[in-house]
Amino acid sequence: MNPLFPTRETLGVNTDLYELTMAAAYLQAGVAERRATFELFTRRLPANRSFLVAAGLEQALHYVLNVTFSGETVEYLQSLPPFRNVDRRFFDYLANFRFTGDVYGMREGTICFGQEPLLQVSGPIIEAQILETLLINVLNFQTAVASKASRIVLAARGRSVVDFGSRRAHSPQAGVYAARAAYIGGCDGTSNVLAGFEMGIPVFGTMAHSFVQFFESEADAFAHYQAVFPESTILLIDTYDPLEGLENAIKQGGKIRGVRLDSGDIQQLAFKVRELLNRHNRADVRVVASGDLDEQKIDALIRAGTPIDSFGVGTHLVVSGDAPSCDMVYKLVEVFEGGTPAPRMKTSQAKMTTPFRKQVYRKRTGTGFQADLICRYDEDPPVAPEGDYLPLLELYIKDGKPCRVLPDVHAIRAYAQEQLALLPAQYKLLFSAENYPVEFSQELIKARERFRG
Repeated sequence: MNPLFPTRETLGVNTDLYELTMAAAYLQAGVAERRATFELFTRRLPANRSFLVAAGLEQALHYVLNVTFSGETVEYLQSLPPFRNVDRRFFDYLANFRFTGDVYGMREGTICFGQEPLLQVSGPIIEAQILETLLINVLNFQTAVASKASRIVLAARGRSVVDFGSRRAHSPQAGVYAARAAYIGGCDGTSNVLAGFEMGIPVFGTMAHSFVQFFESEADAFAHYQAVFPESTILLIDTYDPLEGLENAIKQGGKIRGVRLDSGDIQQLAFKVRELLNRHNRADVRVVASGDLDEQKIDALIRAGTPIDSFGVGTHLVVSGDAPSCDMVYKLVEVFEGGTPAPRMKTSQAKMTTPFRKQVYRKRTGTGFQADLICRYDEDPPVAPEGDYLPLLELYIKDGKPCRVLPDVHAIRAYAQEQLALLPAQYKLLFSAENYPVEFSQELIKARERFRG
């Protein structure tokens, strides 16, 4: 059996074929060692997104530092028809491949916008090219989920949100990545136990309908469950009739942490459940809602004053249902010629890029973030009459070696919440939010016009 999980031995070939065909062509053209810079960014924000939460940098850096080609994978590549006429030097090169360049990135948890580089890779063109597919994959997915989580948490207005989506993620590995990204985006925890084991993310779980159905009566199921988990019992009360289920839960007596509604008219049921709990002097019992929720449904429930204390969100979170991709791209922006950077730019309609390596500066005043300015990396930082311009891209890998200690996922989550608090309210609306101002410097605008002209 082959579980199809990537390992260090297969990282190199966990990519698109054209990355390797281009690499072979660079080598045989004698240009493989010329230095170049690629930038990873999204051209525009997805629909209904006014901001993104950058996520996935730790896994992206791990890939850059560990990508290799095993003897077995090199032999496989040699067997492919497209490589039939490729010089043996290319396969010897892959057998000894290590990344030797530099990587800049936005700190995970940073609030970011369209056209802003989240990652910047500089090094020999052959090395930087080979990295493309995995870098887009990791950052695109985790940023999409972290951004979706942030919207859902904003909709919940201070009520707890937990990731319940592992079973609907696009793979077991995606489930763990999604749990991490959702936590960075503001969720309080996850149902994914591996995410708890690997990263210390708080894990939560209740029961399924199957547990209730197994026993002869709902009351028996509740009694057996409560006996095992007396301090953390959350009872699923809608396997049959929700209000009868609530009565059976109340009859158990003792400590019940909460009751969960997973189907039906959640709004109507929540009001009735809360009323019955209060009537039985059980104000201590929380009402938990799950079942096909997203930020729109949660927003509607909160606006209606629905007495729900926490939400479990699954499918729509882990696949970022309304915007499953941030449409990230990895574009060549400069090539060094005799030690001097020469611009590279794509000019095709609707997909035009901006040349040269960049730095993103964020204007911050006492009231929060005001605007972003994208400059050439070697431009003098802008000066603001009020506040400061803060550089967002930081060096993480220098000459192929890590040069910065990475924070753990809890520190990343805290940083993301700090960042979000500094983003003015008009840019955080779930619907019809204003566009946050992002501009290019005059130097970059002139460079773009010269290249096109």
